[in-house]
Amino acid sequence: MAIQPLAIAVAALAALAALGGCGNNHRVTAKQGLAPPLTTLVVQSGLMPIERRLDGITEAVNQGTVAAQTAGRVEAILYDVNDFVPAGAVIVRLRSTEQRAGLAGAQAALQEATAREAEAQTRYQRIADMYDRKVVPKATLDEVSANRDSAVARLAAARAAVESAREGVSYTEVRAPYAGVVTKRLVQVGETVGPGTPLMSGLSLQYLRVNVDIPQSIVDQVRRIKKAAVYVDGRRIEATKVTVFPEASSPSSTFRARLDLPENATDLYPGMFVKVGFVTSEANCLLVPDSSLVRRSEVTAVYVVDPKGGQVSMRQVRVGERFGDRVEILAGLVPGDHVATDPLAAMKEIGTEVVASRTTP
Repeated sequence: MAIQPLAIAVAALAALAALGGCGNNHRVTAKQGLAPPLTTLVVQSGLMPIERRLDGITEAVNQGTVAAQTAGRVEAILYDVNDFVPAGAVIVRLRSTEQRAGLAGAQAALQEATAREAEAQTRYQRIADMYDRKVVPKATLDEVSANRDSAVARLAAARAAVESAREGVSYTEVRAPYAGVVTKRLVQVGETVGPGTPLMSGLSLQYLRVNVDIPQSIVDQVRRIKKAAVYVDGRRIEATKVTVFPEASSPSSTFRARLDLPENATDLYPGMFVKVGFVTSEANCLLVPDSSLVRRSEVTAVYVVDPKGGQVSMRQVRVGERFGDRVEILAGLVPGDHVATDPLAAMKEIGTEVVASRTTP
């Protein structure tokens, strides 16, 4: 009895070796009455989407070049190519002596305008009281009223000048409009730039999309269904939105489609070629959980349980597309088969007697 686990393991390895050698069905006898029944699922057919695979190119939704908004000399470059930049971070700093001097002058003019406006308001109140007492003529009241209004206008202009000067100073610190990665640095420290001079290019990896040229033969189905997915490294990423452009390109007569991807899609970078599957129709197919599959080298199999006799059979299958945590079965199973959901538990149920059979082609 002490060597029974070893015998079971040897039997399991023998079953897998026999499966890899002949490439067809291999049936083993289950131990009777030594363990509770296996958890199985009944294979059934269901409607699944049929896709047309095309090539696409990934691009960033947010990408662009930041340019200078004021004149000045580049004083510091704080980020370089391939650096990650947080949103709002200063990426380039320009010399700001002239701009700060302008701000100081505007603030001084604002103080003067504030004092002049206060004086004009006081004088107006005094003359208005005298006019109410019939001490001064109406012309004097009109004169101080005009002076007061002029002082108020000059104060407003001085405040606007201060805001403009502050904005000019802020232009000397060029900030990132969004979080992203630097792709190009277009200036060097010490260069003199003017308004509109490109400084740095970058893109955000947070939101990506894929551009695809689709043939005219399927454009109507794509427009009607508007469902697609991107395939990368064995993963299927559903598109959040499918947009088909309203005109065909010449001379290929293909239509441009744009797929928006979920936020922070992993393993995708701008410029990558990817496979895009557009849903064009539906068809019946068999699906099993990916966790129920046993993969050994190039062989893929499942454990099929006889609901009457309790026998466990390892059966080779041919798989197709993957839909989330389920895999399409193209051959090897039929509707109504009982598949063990836990391959490890099914292997433990296998007895030491292994019976291999080969199906005639």
